[in-house]
Amino acid sequence: QLRSVLNLRWTDMFLSGLLFCLLNVVMPEIKLTSVDYEIFGNLLPTVCQYTEDHGRSLGLSGWVKNTRQGTVIGQIQGPPGKVNDMKLWLKSVGSPSSRIDRAVFSNEREISKLEIHGFSTRH
Repeated sequence: QLRSVLNLRWTDMFLSGLLFCLLNVVMPEIKLTSVDYEIFGNLLPTVCQYTEDHGRSLGLSGWVKNTRQGTVIGQIQGPPGKVNDMKLWLKSVGSPSSRIDRAVFSNEREISKLEIHGFSTRH
């Protein structure tokens, strides 16, 4: 009986140690990307709402704004793959009845945490 108790304790200690090691393993940090953009073309005012909706559907954070020059500017943040999906959408889809001539992306950088929470339209 003493032997089985000792085996049980040793097994418990081993499993506890293993669990401790697993919980304290340095996990790779989640990479996040931030990028600014400006969209040029024949853009309708509804492009902001479509951009906001699409950004939210991808789980991104950011903002969008119509400019006085007739362009749309903004910033998107999130996992690199989702940010790339949004960049592709911004330069090729946009809102219905809008014509996108070009999209300029700048200040692309890796960030350690989101600097913006949620997706909004700025005025």
